[in-house]
Amino acid sequence: MDITTADGWGAAIYAWIIPMVVGDAIFPPIPSEMLVITGGALAAEGRVNLLLVGLLAAGGSWLGDMIVFQLFKRRLGHVLDRWAWGRKVHQGIHRAIARAGRSSTYGAIIGARFIPGGRLAASAASGIAEVSSRGFSLCAGLGGLLWATWQTGLGYFAGSTTKLPFWASSLIGVGVGLVIGVVVGVIVTRRRGDRSPVDEPGEPPHL
Repeated sequence: MDITTADGWGAAIYAWIIPMVVGDAIFPPIPSEMLVITGGALAAEGRVNLLLVGLLAAGGSWLGDMIVFQLFKRRLGHVLDRWAWGRKVHQGIHRAIARAGRSSTYGAIIGARFIPGGRLAASAASGIAEVSSRGFSLCAGLGGLLWATWQTGLGYFAGSTTKLPFWASSLIGVGVGLVIGVVVGVIVTRRRGDRSPVDEPGEPPHL
């Protein structure tokens, strides 16, 4: 598979979307946004189905959110501490919550995914706050659908307007999305002010 060519991707991108987007829920550095945006750019060239890319991305987003949510709702965070990589992930989750805040409102569940690390923070914070599973599931589903539409739209718009190779359109889409995400993240962080930091891994949550 030659990922530098559109033919090299083809239908293979469908198999990567769900595992990448699910993995991104636990470990944000996984470049799921780039993959979904690339799907949009490939759709602009008629290589893949835009609707299918969007649905797979939305489904992966919902599944990943539910995994993190249930992990913290059932107080299973200590399971991660059994392995060195798990402890790093666990600490990263608490750092993400510290940056994005502990808000577990339905609006935050939907919108936090548009800022760096926000999706992980909102899912974990909602689990800690014991938000209802049904309410979280609905908001995660709606948020995932909006996120997938935004990401695929970035790639499709960049590809259809610039007429550049798909990889160039993907980079443009990623750049635009990253800038907007950082700006929104800075605004949200400043609005939160100096709120209390979250509990460190291994400490009981203060609800």
